[in-house]
Amino acid sequence: MSTITQAQTTTKTSATLNQLEQLRKFTRIVADTGDFALLKEYAPEDATTNPTLILKAAQKPEYEALVMRVIADGKKASLSGADIFRALLVAFGIEILKIVPGRVSTETSPKISFDAEALVAESHGFIERYARAGIGRERVLIKLASTWEGIQAAKVLQKEGINCNMTLLFSLAQAVAAAEAGAKLISPFVGRILDWYKKKTGQEYAPAQDPGVLSVGEIYAYYKKFGHPTEVMGASFRSKGEVLELAGCDLLTISPELLGELKNSADPVQRKLSPDVGKNAKLDRLTLNERSFRWMLNENAMATEKLSEGIRTFAADAVKLETYIAARLNQPA
Repeated sequence: MSTITQAQTTTKTSATLNQLEQLRKFTRIVADTGDFALLKEYAPEDATTNPTLILKAAQKPEYEALVMRVIADGKKASLSGADIFRALLVAFGIEILKIVPGRVSTETSPKISFDAEALVAESHGFIERYARAGIGRERVLIKLASTWEGIQAAKVLQKEGINCNMTLLFSLAQAVAAAEAGAKLISPFVGRILDWYKKKTGQEYAPAQDPGVLSVGEIYAYYKKFGHPTEVMGASFRSKGEVLELAGCDLLTISPELLGELKNSADPVQRKLSPDVGKNAKLDRLTLNERSFRWMLNENAMATEKLSEGIRTFAADAVKLETYIAARLNQPA
């Protein structure tokens, strides 16, 4: 009787793993949702939220009790609507941390994306709220838009031991400035870059030629080449193919829909990114100050437009969430 070789055993074992399980071998999986049930289903290491995701979750019947408790506590403490809004973001974060073993990202107000001092102050408020709930700052990432002011806020916060997640990031200039500021993590938006190029060119792109995928690959290689410890977390995916082209990235934050597609497929997953890619990367080191950062961002039409659009979208959804809270705040007890 023939014996099964070790290689055959490895192949057989690998084939029985679904794509999500295979991906976990070399990438930390983060869930892009505020839905507790979905977090339990897909068991990510971390979770990230934003005003849009929290708005969706807050309007679901299963979270009404949580929302009403936060509002009632806010009323009792005579908090403003804005403070109750912040308390709700933290309340969702606290519940999420009961499910995920790692970290939760909590986003600062998009309305203050161009005010470094206000961003620092709001971030301190979030950390204090988490601390009162017994949650250490090591389990929280403060999300800041990757404006010049957001990056300067991150520089201050990181020196205080408050870790930052730079969001709405679409360019190498933003990524380099964030790394030089000492940001813990960046979230380059893959799908939104693709959206811009498809609209601009009218073309379709295969995952390997996807402009968003290529952008994250360049940032990852730059960090590895020049020794930046800032973590790269690909975000805002439009397809499973985009996710798989970035297999091996430090982290990937993935929507529940795409997590489901990965879980339901047993096709092999090939690692595409590894620290070795930086060794042969033909990239020059960028030297950035405020003037050069603003110029490089200005010269990148896609990054300029998507950053502004992203801030406007998050701001609009924050207003909707504030309106939702205000309507319940005014309900008779």
